[in-house]
Amino acid sequence: MSAQAAASAQQDEQARFRESLAHELTRFIEGRAAAMARVSADVAPLMDAISGLVTGGKRLRALFCYWGWRGAGGEVLGREAVQAGVALELFQAAALIHDDIIDRSDIRRGGPSVHRRFGQLHRDNRWALDEERFGQAAAILTGDLCLSFCEEAFTAIGPAAGSTTAARRIFNTMRAEVMAGQYLDILEEVVGPSRARSEAVAAAANVIRFKSAKYSTEHPLAIGAALAGADEELLAAYSRFSLPLGEAFQLRDDVLGVFGDPQTTGKPAGDDLREGKRTVLVAYALERSTAAGAALLEESLGRQDLGDDDVERLREIISTSGALDATETLIDGLSTRAFEALGELPVPADVCAALQGLGLAAVQRAA
Repeated sequence: MSAQAAASAQQDEQARFRESLAHELTRFIEGRAAAMARVSADVAPLMDAISGLVTGGKRLRALFCYWGWRGAGGEVLGREAVQAGVALELFQAAALIHDDIIDRSDIRRGGPSVHRRFGQLHRDNRWALDEERFGQAAAILTGDLCLSFCEEAFTAIGPAAGSTTAARRIFNTMRAEVMAGQYLDILEEVVGPSRARSEAVAAAANVIRFKSAKYSTEHPLAIGAALAGADEELLAAYSRFSLPLGEAFQLRDDVLGVFGDPQTTGKPAGDDLREGKRTVLVAYALERSTAAGAALLEESLGRQDLGDDDVERLREIISTSGALDATETLIDGLSTRAFEALGELPVPADVCAALQGLGLAAVQRAA
């Protein structure tokens, strides 16, 4: 088979996996919606919100899981890999819903975040009591429902995901570490102002690793591999590729959170600044800016009333400090490490090509 034909076959397989995943997600959500309707028709908005989230997105985690499965010898479009993808997409939906509440984000993928959707439902129906509290409470429950569903979906994989398997251990670790990483993120927002500038970058990097990097790339890849029976040697080799890639992925997200185009990202310009995010980018800027620039950035972080002019001024401080260049250099270094490790993976060429494509999309994206 020629290189062009091989690439076409790999892309076709990935497209077919996406189709299978979308079909199974729809089937799963429709089944659970029917079950919830037997509880009460009033819970339909919860299922509508979940459906809206899982029908979009990049499918990054599910795709890493699939190619991890294939690289470990799993069959093409194997049921276990598709089912694991369903579980990962449901977990991602839960994480997004809860993250938007914590960050007070109004927008998700160009539309209202889930807690804002429920606030609008309250307002449209002119219900009693507080719109804000209802919206947040309903969204928390929607996220919790996603967590319940993701456990159900993963268990449905069968024996390969049993309680004593490597896949189950990794899945459990992933979920716990994301919660811990989320806590470290909000903790950094409140302790960050009093932290020594020399320690801020390391603290932000730790948040990146556990809140996002491991669950975006490393754990999904490992779950797929473990479901196919991968040994510890392959899992370790996968990690040498996927962990630095996941860190580069999140650093790119942090850059886009300040410098991204709202028309592309689907979120307001500078939203991370309004949310008070203590990212590596911000830590670099505080460490390297002039005293006046650092002071303005520090006092502006977390201000919900930042206007476009304010955001532009903060962007200038971050950029002129060298923080943006330093972050891009870090992304490049992590990406290089990841792709060097990818070249050493003992997997078929089509799997390697697929992982390279996913990796490039993760770090070179604009949204």
